[in-house]
Amino acid sequence: MASHIGKLPIAIPAGVEVKIEGQSFSAKGAKGTDSYEIPEGITAAVEGNEIVLTPADDLRPTRAKHGLARSIMAGMVKGVHDGYSKTLEIVGTGYRAVAKGQGIEFFLGYSHTITVNPPEGITLKVTDPTHVVVEGTDKQAVGQVAANIRKLRAPEPYKGKGVKYADEHILRKAGKAGK
Repeated sequence: MASHIGKLPIAIPAGVEVKIEGQSFSAKGAKGTDSYEIPEGITAAVEGNEIVLTPADDLRPTRAKHGLARSIMAGMVKGVHDGYSKTLEIVGTGYRAVAKGQGIEFFLGYSHTITVNPPEGITLKVTDPTHVVVEGTDKQAVGQVAANIRKLRAPEPYKGKGVKYADEHILRKAGKAGK
């Protein structure tokens, strides 16, 4: 039995250059470049305009790495071609974000402002004072930066104030019951 995800080929879109040398994989596209070290026991080959991953054996750890490697490589190909983005929404009176150089300054109801500078390969955009967009080629890095920004003031369950993902639904609580 092979990995269900691992056996799927990865389509290479036009404009993306893929290079496989031994166990190292690199993808280059319009949005940037990315590289990955393929785990032991997995071999990758370019066949036509798709990448095919083959496991060395049928043992459970190899099957797990097979699916993981395929998912990561497919994410890289999509990242260098289209890129990834996450939108964050700021909810609350007086809560806002202001672009400051490369980074963003957040006003989140604390006695001080919080400045967030993006790591390499990530761009932060303020579309309006209550919306921030995190963009980049690395899916994991985009998600991590967005999670770190959300953590600055996570949404509370009574009024929903705080920083949340644009597609996130906050479960509300009733609050105090009056007499």
